Amino acid sequence: MKINAIERFIGSGFFTGYIPIAPGTFGSLAALSIYLIPGMENPTILLVLISLFSVVGIPIGTKFETLYGKDPKQCTIDEMVGMWITLLFIPKKIWFIILAFIIWRILDIVKPFPANIAEKLKGGLGIMLDDIIAGIYALSISHIIISIII
Repeated sequence: MKINAIERFIGSGFFTGYIPIAPGTFGSLAALSIYLIPGMENPTILLVLISLFSVVGIPIGTKFETLYGKDPKQCTIDEMVGMWITLLFIPKKIWFIILAFIIWRILDIVKPFPANIAEKLKGGLGIMLDDIIAGIYALSISHIIISIII
């Protein structure tokens, strides 16, 4: 199965998946960089990005898995989606963004249940679904902590 240049660009999170050290973190930072563009924190825009990247991430993720093996580090579109989910409705203040980023990265790495089960699914569905679940957890925890702080 061949990956074209556009699929490689999108699937690798704008080529962050090819960074040799911590590609998932760099993929998350790419998503965060997009979020930091003025107006991109708008939940409608984020939900469109989440939906679009989730839908295209499944077939692209399947291609990456076929080429590179199970849940390859080169595929970071899933980290982008998880990061955007985490940032939904977060006040655009630096400390809240940093908090959300740290919580997201921890949960993406730890893969709490049922993300750890979803990760075992084959192809792009497994690649995307575990990070969507971890993103929902990170979103929830971030909002709980922020509501306690403010």
